[in-house]
Amino acid sequence: MGGPEVSTDGWHGRRVTVAGLGVSGVPAARVLHGLGAEVTVVNDGEDDRSRAQARELADLGVTVRLGDGDTLPAGTELVVTAPGWRPDKPLFAAAAAAGVEVWGDVELAWRLRGEGAAPWLAVTGTNGKTTTVRMLAAILAAAGLRTAAVGNIGVSLLDAVTGDEPYDVLAVELSSYQLHWAPSLRAHSAAVLNLAPDHLDWHGSMEAYAADKGRIYEGNQVACVYNAADKATSDLVRAADVEEGCRAIGFTLGAPGPSELGVVDGLLVDRAFVEDRQRQAQELAEAADVTPAVPHNIANALAAAALARAYGVPAAAVRDGLRAFRPDPHRMEHVADIAGVTYIDDSKATNTHATEASLASYEPIVWIAGGLAKGATFDELVAGAAARLRGAVLIGADRGLIREALARHAPQVPVVDLERTDTGAMAAAVREATRLAQPGDTVLMAPACASMDMFANYNKRGEAFAQAVRSLAAEHA
Repeated sequence: MGGPEVSTDGWHGRRVTVAGLGVSGVPAARVLHGLGAEVTVVNDGEDDRSRAQARELADLGVTVRLGDGDTLPAGTELVVTAPGWRPDKPLFAAAAAAGVEVWGDVELAWRLRGEGAAPWLAVTGTNGKTTTVRMLAAILAAAGLRTAAVGNIGVSLLDAVTGDEPYDVLAVELSSYQLHWAPSLRAHSAAVLNLAPDHLDWHGSMEAYAADKGRIYEGNQVACVYNAADKATSDLVRAADVEEGCRAIGFTLGAPGPSELGVVDGLLVDRAFVEDRQRQAQELAEAADVTPAVPHNIANALAAAALARAYGVPAAAVRDGLRAFRPDPHRMEHVADIAGVTYIDDSKATNTHATEASLASYEPIVWIAGGLAKGATFDELVAGAAARLRGAVLIGADRGLIREALARHAPQVPVVDLERTDTGAMAAAVREATRLAQPGDTVLMAPACASMDMFANYNKRGEAFAQAVRSLAAEHA
């Protein structure tokens, strides 16, 4: 069986500028060069990694210009940008002045889809995207479909569209950056999981951020899936221009109404994709089939189930896929139980919205938090979690902001403020948290902040926490 058909018309000799190297720029340059385009790559920085990537592309015949990502090469007919490049870059102003379109790699992948290409089931949201897409892929696979988790995770969309694997359907994670640069994307069905302030420095405002998220609903064919507990997501559905017959499908942690999926007596049930939505409900799975079975993760599972059901997947495959799914590391990952205390690594909780969901999942909690706040404030987060907190251990550059919020809204909670930022800081934080914890408590590392003040990324931060907990466990063995 051959791979997917690719739309190759109109590329030979077309002068395309690729903005940015890295995980999206290099594949885009290779694909475009292979289609016969005259490709020039521009990149802001010049380091060992970019120089190595430039040499690889130059060997193919691609021109690479390092250290100058602001100037539009003469004769450019199209710009394909890495998703993270900000819209206010001078390169894009020059492109607009010259009447040159700007696409992201997602837009390029969409345009390259040939006749009979696999439809896309797309997911965005401030938090939960990766987990939901991986759940969706597991459900689709359980139904016997050839699928992959692609986009902002896993296989790149360009590889999925142009590679040899003939997929039936794709589970696609899309960030707000990617959606901003994907104007013609039209998914089979799509979900916005939630909306909370994030990346506002890039988008310029909450309204612009929400509008870019809402692009995922444009042209949907079968279902626009929204969060019944987050009005902003249903507002985006109402604003979307969809195909005739496309339905709004809600998900809720309560009992579902017609055209919703929800939870009844510990069961995930469907009142959207049944014959009689007024009187019927289809059992899909038990809440215990979801790992971990905490509220926001059950919401993720319902969103994934809604998209799968929109594609026609039977109820049994939803159950089997959720049972088979295991979350990625550092997402509410259980590390150990030591002397009656549970240790949870949620290093992926890099903003207040994700941390709010994490804090709502356990009680009582000794909370390890802090890092780079990215302009966030913590009063609402702390006020909502105050009754659950046994104690708090604060680390990182902006820990003072969390300390001040704790003083205002949870003055009864003991706080340890760790100034150290060396490699042993996380081990010290774990020991301090253990000192504050009592049997039955959860030590939860959910920082509500980015990691780059002390760690290369949230993965490294989570690994440091897990290693410190394992060392502690060894002492108690």
